[in-house]
Amino acid sequence: MTEAERRTRSTEAFFGRRKGKPLRDQQVERMETLLPALKIDLASPAPVDIKSLFPLAVDKVRLEIGFGGGEHLVHRARTNPETGFIGVEPFVNSMAKLLAVVEAEGLKNIRVHDDDATQLLDWLPDGSIDQIDLLYPDPWPKKKHWKRRFVSQVNLQRFHRVLKPGGLFCFASDIDTYLNWTLQHCSRHGGFQWTARNAADWRTPFSGWPGTRYEAKAKREGRASAYLTFVRS
Repeated sequence: MTEAERRTRSTEAFFGRRKGKPLRDQQVERMETLLPALKIDLASPAPVDIKSLFPLAVDKVRLEIGFGGGEHLVHRARTNPETGFIGVEPFVNSMAKLLAVVEAEGLKNIRVHDDDATQLLDWLPDGSIDQIDLLYPDPWPKKKHWKRRFVSQVNLQRFHRVLKPGGLFCFASDIDTYLNWTLQHCSRHGGFQWTARNAADWRTPFSGWPGTRYEAKAKREGRASAYLTFVRS
């Protein structure tokens, strides 16, 4: 990546809150003890085989950017024990919620990054990830803030580099402008093929979808969600 690209990338800085209400003592303890054990060390070179990040054998690796309370990430880790999951979430309170479940259930196939996802994407080896999930990302609804949206040509290039050929990029949102934005950006990039053949394909949730709190909120407020799947060429 050139210096010009670094200066112009849309997510050079993380936009959003990092902290909410104060953590309880037990949450603080997990952040101080469990988080370091699960957190990926970007100061060290990435392993040739990214699957070696996990303490048990996995046959594929899946990345979720912005996992919120972790409900989807935990569900996928429970139901796919043969897959290694990397979850990215800079919001401290959300990370604390995930750690509580990981500890309670003894999940071994989750690793995390608690900062800007672009840092992790730039660290990952080429062709190391089988699937990237970007689910209900912050839509930045005001047009003047659209440049802050995570989907951009620069970030799609990051996705394209780290995904294996045939790997999947899955995007879910209830915001029409962001859905159109993502379709247009993926089309313009040229390295991602939208898999939909009819309306049911993008109106139907992903296979094994557990739902999320954001999806539930959208339904309560009368907004329909869409589920876009792209294949990396």
